[in-house]
Amino acid sequence: MSANIIAPLSAGEVDALKPADLARFIDHTQLKADATAADVDRLCDEALKHGFCSVCVNSGMVPRAAARLKGSAVKVCTVVGFPLGAMSSAGKAFEAKNAVAQGAVEIDMVLNVGALKSKDLSLVEQDVRAVRAEVPAGLVLKVIIETCLLSDEEKVRACEICKAAGADFVKTSTGFSTGGAKVEDVALMRKTVGRELGVKASGGIRTAADARAMLKAGATRIGCGAGVSLVTDKGSAGPGY
Repeated sequence: MSANIIAPLSAGEVDALKPADLARFIDHTQLKADATAADVDRLCDEALKHGFCSVCVNSGMVPRAAARLKGSAVKVCTVVGFPLGAMSSAGKAFEAKNAVAQGAVEIDMVLNVGALKSKDLSLVEQDVRAVRAEVPAGLVLKVIIETCLLSDEEKVRACEICKAAGADFVKTSTGFSTGGAKVEDVALMRKTVGRELGVKASGGIRTAADARAMLKAGATRIGCGAGVSLVTDKGSAGPGY
């Protein structure tokens, strides 16, 4: 198992977590098109205060987040080919390379969903490998498979391809499509990749109870914009990632 991957927790271990303990699993996220510099600053400051694993921002905000978090334990994560995954492999690879150069240490790329559904599996794998080539060993590559658009068979195949292509994590959702994370999808993804890869649940996770359900199903990372609500166990009624 890579040093970047932690083993999934047992149900008992999840139940023993206090709300504040959830912070180490959370990618605190702001990916809205109208997110301002002030929004990203606030996201970073919240991550520092609560000890979140990372902040996840659009690639154009990577330099700002990296500067704000310099010298801290909070990682800078960004998205590539987001949110459709339909751009060229060369474009995704360049975006990843540029983000790494600017301070990102985790890359969440979007799978080429159309290629997968067309059964062009070699293109799907090549797409992941192209980004992996620009994300050096020691940095984390997560692949968003967009579960809401896939059959169970396609979800399994997507996870198998990501594992073969060298990804560190498979991730449920962008949060910008027709649905978000589901417990049954997380469980299927964990079953498929085993313990060698991480599983990130994202999209629609707004309470500590939501997060715990995902961790019990096998998730080892939670992507959400409601991180502060989760770790303070206040819940979140509003829309979000």
